[in-house]
Amino acid sequence: MATATESVRGKRPAQDVAGLGVGRALGFVAPAMLLIAAFLVFPAVWTIYIGVTNYRLTGVEAISPSIVGLSNYTRALNDALFHNALWLTMLFVLGSAIIGQNILGFTLAWILRRARPAVRRTVEALTLLAWILPSTVVAYLWIAFFDRDTGTLNSILGTTGTAWLIDYPMVCLVVFNTWRGTAFSMMLYSSALQAVPPSQLESARMVGASGWQTLRDVVFPHIRGHVLTNTLLISLWTANDFSPFLLTKGGPNHESETVPVYIYNVALQGGELGYSSAISFLLLLANLLVSLIYLRLLRRRA
Repeated sequence: MATATESVRGKRPAQDVAGLGVGRALGFVAPAMLLIAAFLVFPAVWTIYIGVTNYRLTGVEAISPSIVGLSNYTRALNDALFHNALWLTMLFVLGSAIIGQNILGFTLAWILRRARPAVRRTVEALTLLAWILPSTVVAYLWIAFFDRDTGTLNSILGTTGTAWLIDYPMVCLVVFNTWRGTAFSMMLYSSALQAVPPSQLESARMVGASGWQTLRDVVFPHIRGHVLTNTLLISLWTANDFSPFLLTKGGPNHESETVPVYIYNVALQGGELGYSSAISFLLLLANLLVSLIYLRLLRRRA
């Protein structure tokens, strides 16, 4: 009996120490959890909630919104402007991220791997400068570049009077985003190419493999995971990018109105916060779907 009592008493200090350790761990984690709850969880839950209401920026609905269920989502399925925004967002992502930034970023990384250190550092610095400049500064530079009267592009091509941002808004946005976002792809691929064994590249050269054959059979198998990661990140960033608003504001006549710009116009210009929140939640679901597809491809590769 005494032995059992002593055994129980001997375990109590260890249990107290364990409880103290858990308490300290929770104390360290609590500030981070509070920040996550305040800036991520609560806004997400609030967005989902007002997405099922008729909440507006002004008027009676701003004070006492009513629950409308899934009518906002039903409206989105039949909204021609929302369909147009989805289509333009897909073109924007495909043209500037999946094709433009991927290809240009890899091309620069492949060329610079054998360039002189001074040339490589200069090109990398200029490319990174385009990426780190504030969006408002970059947008102002490109508006001046595409300007109808005194724009740089018209001066180079001799096409004075061409309003590029009005006549070809999506082309301008694709070029702008490709120019700005290529730095990330270039740096990621520069790091990935270091994992390709030089001996395999030399063997491919000795057997007379062409440049494309070397890329297809030697380089790409080693960097496939990096390609997937880069494509996922730049696709999500581009799909949620608000920079197009700074150049065209979605115009003319909704011809460059991507989903983030459409959400802004609906919420702040139209005042329909409930409907814009429902569209925001649909965009979130689309992002999750793309992420799941990426994870499936990555798992298949493994």
